[in-house]
Amino acid sequence: MPTIRIPAPLRPYAGNNSTVRVGGTTAGSALEELMRAYPALRQHLYDGDTLRSFVNIFLNEDDIRYLDGPETPVAEQDTLMIIPSVAGGTSPAGQAALGLRAGPGDAELSHEEVRRYSRHLIMPEVGMAGQKKLKASSVLLIGAGGLGSPLAMYLAAAGVGRIGLVDYDVVDASNLQRQVIHGTSDIGRPKLDSARDRILDINPHVRVDTYPVPLTSENALEILLPYDVVIDGTDNFPTRYLTNDACVLLGKPNVYGSIFRFDGQVSVFYAKEGPCYRCLFPEPPPPGLVPSCAEGGVLGILPGTVGALQATEAIKLLLGVGEPLIGRLLLYDALNMEFTEVKLRKNPDCPVCGENPTITKLIDYEAFCGMPAHDRSLYQHGLDTGETVPAISPRALRERIARGEAVQLLDVREPHEWAISNLGHLGATLIPKNRVLERMNELDTAQEIVVYCRTGARSAEVIRLLRQHGFGKLINLEGGINRWAEEVEPDLPVY
Repeated sequence: MPTIRIPAPLRPYAGNNSTVRVGGTTAGSALEELMRAYPALRQHLYDGDTLRSFVNIFLNEDDIRYLDGPETPVAEQDTLMIIPSVAGGTSPAGQAALGLRAGPGDAELSHEEVRRYSRHLIMPEVGMAGQKKLKASSVLLIGAGGLGSPLAMYLAAAGVGRIGLVDYDVVDASNLQRQVIHGTSDIGRPKLDSARDRILDINPHVRVDTYPVPLTSENALEILLPYDVVIDGTDNFPTRYLTNDACVLLGKPNVYGSIFRFDGQVSVFYAKEGPCYRCLFPEPPPPGLVPSCAEGGVLGILPGTVGALQATEAIKLLLGVGEPLIGRLLLYDALNMEFTEVKLRKNPDCPVCGENPTITKLIDYEAFCGMPAHDRSLYQHGLDTGETVPAISPRALRERIARGEAVQLLDVREPHEWAISNLGHLGATLIPKNRVLERMNELDTAQEIVVYCRTGARSAEVIRLLRQHGFGKLINLEGGINRWAEEVEPDLPVY
């Protein structure tokens, strides 16, 4: 019986198992056995009878798309890995291939810098020539959050001469669990201000460029153009696809990283030498199907590990040493402390980097992904359908309850979130999002139901699903239970 590895985003639909042993002699039949055991997985893996384009299946280290697809034979000792989008020597993708402006003599080191970088200078792979390359090089970080924090600090410490930061958010207390570039005294400050101060404290010889704007199709090419390497530290699919396409069009390497709960992914997408992000994931998942870190959580240490790996790849590219992760995807499972590598291939039909590209300029990525990228309210719309979801503010709901109106409260979070804060004292019922459809019989279609989650995104998606099954009297609680705690019950914690 082959083993199927279940990624973190899909484990709630597979009995919270990380691996499942199944029958089957082919990849397709093994997946069918898996879905027979866990029917809720089908909507995440298949669109009708077709494997979804944002889900890849690897047999050991090979993508089954380049083998025999679903008919690929599997043996008892084989492992099938479900990989969804949740995100030697002088390599041909090294210094010469990147076309970096700097040469060994283009940047001089002061005596203070020689002391600072002494542990690099005594390494033959770096030395004086390599350290000068780093000083003359430039890296753009998309995001100054979980991944951007370790990236910025380690690249600055390593002596990368110019670091660009793109972010427009402010520091929140909930960031401090993982965004280690910021501190308690920075709460309420723009992240770029906090990050710049920390970078310059680490290394005053670094030039820091800040871009306090959303990255969009209108400004991406201009912002990315001056930099040698781009590092993807984004937290949403529209910006991820935008970053990928801009890098392909500009001929720049894109050091990719993604994180979710205990799982991380790292690769280098460089279309001149290998595949791009679209080769792996041609299309994004439907809105609401894959939870964000804000909804699903992330181990605070995880972005440190993944960010350090991304920084390592960037330094290797700038120095032109080692073997970058071009054509390879590194999977990190912190819970089991496992690293797994799979091979990636360039898709000749890729719309942006293929033999006959159809995307030759940046497009509308929010429309492509069916979701907003920049702090727009997810709970006000039905996401991919664009239909309006009726919403009610916490204060308005409190007034209705005080008047004695009959309202059913449906909490679609996970049980561990219910333990943090809940409205059980108001008669709320807990049915986690991934179990709503199988427990619809517990809901009354004739009664008005107010659905809530942590901030309103998951509840909007549940409303969309229930509407497809005949429920009409559904209202979303604006801002979820966190906003309720802020405006109605301050004794409840906000998380």
